[in-house]
Amino acid sequence: MKIVVCDDCVEDLQYIESLLEKYKAAYSGAGFTVEKYLDAAILYDRILEGEQAEIYILDMIMAKRTGIDLGSLIRKEGRDSVIIYITSSDDYAMEAYGVHAVRYLLKPVSEESFFEAVDSARTSVRGQRRLMFMVKTKTGTVGVPYSEIEYIENYSRTLSVCLINGECLRSIFIRRSFDKEIRELAEDKNFLQVHKSFLINMEHVKKLEQGEIVMDSGKHIPVSKMRAADVKKAYLLFLSACYR
Repeated sequence: MKIVVCDDCVEDLQYIESLLEKYKAAYSGAGFTVEKYLDAAILYDRILEGEQAEIYILDMIMAKRTGIDLGSLIRKEGRDSVIIYITSSDDYAMEAYGVHAVRYLLKPVSEESFFEAVDSARTSVRGQRRLMFMVKTKTGTVGVPYSEIEYIENYSRTLSVCLINGECLRSIFIRRSFDKEIRELAEDKNFLQVHKSFLINMEHVKKLEQGEIVMDSGKHIPVSKMRAADVKKAYLLFLSACYR
């Protein structure tokens, strides 16, 4: 596992590196390498060239490229790398959510909050590698990582599994109810059933509106009146957990 740290302040970069060294010493099984960048523009170019890491720890406010610039590029390139933002201001929390950062930490960062953020990031990486949703299609069974699913629609007794890259997989005719087909996914903390025919991945929600949810792809997902209050509560709790 590779962790990339980018901060244009030398002292802050060294401090984060020291925290990572302490984390590795405290958790003997935490095997990872650390790559550091003072210049966000250089890291931006490296990402464009195809280099990648499982975890990015990014300063939000930097001179040449911002942390949001870097996070947006990572997502544009279709990568599900885990992003942690570290910043001196809480003015950009919603922008951080827009690129699906797992944590937004304010400077000075405490060892406790940093360790918790790295724990969450490593768990997310492991989960992406392990958790797969199996879709039975006409050409065979396809395994889709949870992290790549934007939403699932029950359409004419088939599942339309729509992915973050714009692709949609259509299942064969389902004999079980939609609730039973998605039960395993619905138990995951990132997924929420908002309608009798729709399950969404809250990591890929752009905004919650009256009676519907707008996904990153621009798709408008209806929220049933019966579920509206519970959906709003669950979504706010999800946001709270990301930025505690």
